[in-house]
Amino acid sequence: MSRTSKLHTLARLNDTTLGSFSNVPSSETLNHLVRYLSTWSGSDKFFTLIQYTLKLIVPFLHWRARLQHRAGIKKDATSNAAPSLASFTSIIGDARMLGRFWGLLPIFQWMISMERNPPPTRTLHTIERLQGWSMLGYYPLEHLYYLRAHNLIPTSIPALSAILGRSSKRISLNENKLILWSSRFWLLYVVLQFAHLREDRKLLLTRQRNLRKGKGLSVEDKEDLRKRWDSLGNELVANAANLPLALHWSLESGIFANDIWVTIFSLINGIATFRGGWKATALPSVKAVASPDSSNTTDTVEEIKY
Repeated sequence: MSRTSKLHTLARLNDTTLGSFSNVPSSETLNHLVRYLSTWSGSDKFFTLIQYTLKLIVPFLHWRARLQHRAGIKKDATSNAAPSLASFTSIIGDARMLGRFWGLLPIFQWMISMERNPPPTRTLHTIERLQGWSMLGYYPLEHLYYLRAHNLIPTSIPALSAILGRSSKRISLNENKLILWSSRFWLLYVVLQFAHLREDRKLLLTRQRNLRKGKGLSVEDKEDLRKRWDSLGNELVANAANLPLALHWSLESGIFANDIWVTIFSLINGIATFRGGWKATALPSVKAVASPDSSNTTDTVEEIKY
């Protein structure tokens, strides 16, 4: 075999093995998934789904193990896989809370942008201002809780007067109180979000009426309205699932005796927010880009919460 033939054979072998991905067609779904999960919000929502799905699976595995033990199939009444999955959910939850350490940055960005480009109504502007300030209380308290829960900071810190040398007073950092008050600020946000969605609905109804009175509803208008109503309904489901969670974590004794309800509501919220984020990161069609009505003035700030 000549040298040229050998080189040609090696090139073909290279293309067949190392270049095997040339036979794999491009996928818009894969591109969309990478685009979505590359964002902080998208990855957090993805891990929320994983975390609370596994939290539902763990008690099921324990229940199944007990049934198998009673039936004589297993020697013991415990699941071998459940402890590992439970440990993994704790790791995910811890990582998600750590990941929120830069959560204040988009809040600052949102509040600055809000004053330069205010919402379409005074009521919405006031609601969003209050929501922004509630997040300014939520995030720092959660960060302090995380650091204290991991013994990364002392049980007390110097007060401002002590830093200025005027006294020796210290502020106690009780992790239980920190997470309670952090959750209460989040509860305020969730309640305000219902008022926000109510205003969004009014604006959407007004837009719908104006379109019908004017040129009439074109195919593009109908599709745009359908997407907006779908987004509004999705946000309502997500926020409705958050309300009992915020109430539960805002009270010392909580409202749920069984944590399975926390898991169920968290999973409902996770599915709704992941769905909303997935649709929000979809590439617009050519018609949607060209349409003068494609801007949405009633979008809420879903990407900066939790």
